[in-house]
Amino acid sequence: MTVWSAVLLAACICVGLKAVGYLVPARLLEAPKPARISDLLTVALLGALVAVQTLGAGQAVMVDARVPAVLVAAGLLWMRQSFLVVVFAAAAVAALLRMVGLAA
Repeated sequence: MTVWSAVLLAACICVGLKAVGYLVPARLLEAPKPARISDLLTVALLGALVAVQTLGAGQAVMVDARVPAVLVAAGLLWMRQSFLVVVFAAAAVAALLRMVGLAA
C-alpha cells in the first residue's frame, strides 16, 4: 500500500463516517447525556491538542519557551482578557525567554 492509497482510504473512511452521522436521529443527539458528553469531549480533545503541541517534540517531551507562554495565556484567559492581549502576551513571553537564552 502506497502513501497515497492510504490517504485516499482514510479520506473515504472519513466521508463515510460523516455520512453515517447524518443518519443518526436528532432525538438521540438532543438528549441531555449525549449533549453533555459531546461538549466535554470537545474540551478534552482541545486540551490534548494544546498539550501535545506545547510539550511534544517528535517522540520526546520537551519543555521550552512554549510552556511558560501557555501558562501566561491560561492565566490571562482566566482573568478574562481579550484574545488579542492573550496572544501578544504569550508571544512576548516566549520571545523574551528565547532572547535571554533560558529556553530554546
